[in-house]
Amino acid sequence: MARGFSRSDIKILGLSSLGGMLEFYDFIIFVFFASYISHLFFPATLDPFWSLLNTYGTFAAGYLARPLGGIIMAHFGDKNGRKNMFMLSILLMVIPTFALGLMPTFETIGYAAPVFLVLVRLLQGIAIGGELPGAWVFISEHAPKNRLYYSVGVLTSAVVAGILLGSIVTMIVKNVYSDADIQGGMWRLPFIIGGIFGVISIYLRRYLSETPVFKQMQEMNDIEKMPIKTVIKYHKLDNLMSMLVSWVLTGCIVVMILLMPNFMPGAFEKSGIEVGRITTIYMQMVCIVLMCAGCFIYGKFSDKFGVSKATIGFSGIFIVAVFAYFYALYNGAGFNTVLTLYLIAGFFGCIGPCGAPFFMIALYPNKIRFSGISFSYNIAYAIAGGVTPPFAVAMVHKFDPMYLAYYMVLLGFVSIFCAIWFMKYRKDVNRG
Repeated sequence: MARGFSRSDIKILGLSSLGGMLEFYDFIIFVFFASYISHLFFPATLDPFWSLLNTYGTFAAGYLARPLGGIIMAHFGDKNGRKNMFMLSILLMVIPTFALGLMPTFETIGYAAPVFLVLVRLLQGIAIGGELPGAWVFISEHAPKNRLYYSVGVLTSAVVAGILLGSIVTMIVKNVYSDADIQGGMWRLPFIIGGIFGVISIYLRRYLSETPVFKQMQEMNDIEKMPIKTVIKYHKLDNLMSMLVSWVLTGCIVVMILLMPNFMPGAFEKSGIEVGRITTIYMQMVCIVLMCAGCFIYGKFSDKFGVSKATIGFSGIFIVAVFAYFYALYNGAGFNTVLTLYLIAGFFGCIGPCGAPFFMIALYPNKIRFSGISFSYNIAYAIAGGVTPPFAVAMVHKFDPMYLAYYMVLLGFVSIFCAIWFMKYRKDVNRG
């Protein structure tokens, strides 16, 4: 029998979503201050391109560490409970975020600075590797079955909103302080704020309860001894599909939300349009809001029509919109045209952040769900997240930026392929 959200459901969804938003802010704020970090943590003699490439490479190092943290936390999450790992992931994020806000720069400690920078990103990657899969599993096992994908969509929109929070903090810092002030030390403020956000998240999660699904697994003694072994041995095709949808997630977030706002001022300048960095931050913020709205609607459609049908519809529109956006941006279209296409592509870009958890939750049974999602998602994100930023920088600054457009179109088709495959060969484990 279908039921709505109870007060307990709303509390769990609200606290989990807020905690996820604050933790993702901690992980992502790095990219908003990439230009300052490239000047402060690498030798001043480096060519600006190589300095920026090194910084994005350091950002990518956080993705490479995801599998280690994700797989270990997921193992214990499937054996000992979801809530404990949900608490651990946020604790592991707080420490390196505070450390980054207090770290000496290249001028003070020389080549030790980029080494410590990479170390911090690795620790953050370990933490975030367990956070997102844990959050998706936690919410999916608390949510009413008829509102399962809407609930996961709400959580995912909150995580995406962590990027919005980063944009807001960035905008405030850049409006209040001059470039010289930020370069002189105020760049540290967002990271210190992030550490405080992490402490708040830890406090909030104390009020969450273990999932009913895991409690039932304990009562029935239906716990896998080595869940990751089962995932690798018996779910090879499911793992492959999960990696593909995670690849789509990477492109939609890293390219559309994190990187393109940094690239747009240069593209507009070549077309004779002067657009400041603050303007592109506003564009980014609106795009994030629309992507969050897309997560809500995509979730509702998935509950009503099924994940595959909703994905095919959203992905088809995304393919057209994202190609049109890149073509307009790099072929001299006016500002309003580019903005409109960017926002449309951003809205339907929810196929990335939501499509991945929707399909993975539908694929893996309860007793290996955390391990299955974490294994596939984190390995795919480590590869795609590590390669995408340097690839995008190279395409935009050294080669042809339209290659980046073709890459995004390809991801749209990958999403459609996964939806058709799921429809033909699998059934939603949550629907019976």
